[in-house]
Amino acid sequence: MAVTRPVDRPVAEALASIFLEVVVAPAFDEGAREILAGKANLRLVEDPVLGAERRPPAPEPLGSIRTVGGAVLVGHPDTEPDDPSLWAVLTNRPPTDGERADLDLAWRLVRGVTSNAIVLVRDGRLIGVGSGQSSRVDAARQAVAKAHAISGRESTVGASCASDAFFPFPDGVEVSGAKAFVQPGGSLRDSEIISTVDRAGGTMLITAVRHFRH
Repeated sequence: MAVTRPVDRPVAEALASIFLEVVVAPAFDEGAREILAGKANLRLVEDPVLGAERRPPAPEPLGSIRTVGGAVLVGHPDTEPDDPSLWAVLTNRPPTDGERADLDLAWRLVRGVTSNAIVLVRDGRLIGVGSGQSSRVDAARQAVAKAHAISGRESTVGASCASDAFFPFPDGVEVSGAKAFVQPGGSLRDSEIISTVDRAGGTMLITAVRHFRH
């Protein structure tokens, strides 16, 4: 588990109630250390960067380097912060406050998932991830299957879904079973996909920015 604020005694007591092997946080106060010391095989890692409002620039400006067939592809790290206030609502129904919070979290999480990537969130909790699939609908199926296997078939009811790239067809939206979506947009079938969400009484936010991790 990674935490973006210092861990105090009440938070440590909550963490101690679940199975964890590693907790990463900007700091742990003495009360937290006392509580977590009672957990066998639990490792605490302090990383002050987690508490920063914005990460410092990467020391290596080239970012990642890939070689393919003698050519070199240089990519910059995907570190620019997202601004949910800029996301557009193109469906008839805007998201509720709860859905907005879950979509914000889902979009933050999908940034770090290997494409094709789908992330499902419900009530502030990650419930399913689909990653590294050859098609987006397969990533959606994988995310749903994981959610059902771990949290039960009802876990995806009312869930929020983030897709790291646009939905090329409505099938990914339909398979996910979610009611709220966030995605970059830009598909030739955007209007068809938005209509599919509207017919299901759902909502969709368009970021106009994609995250890509491969």
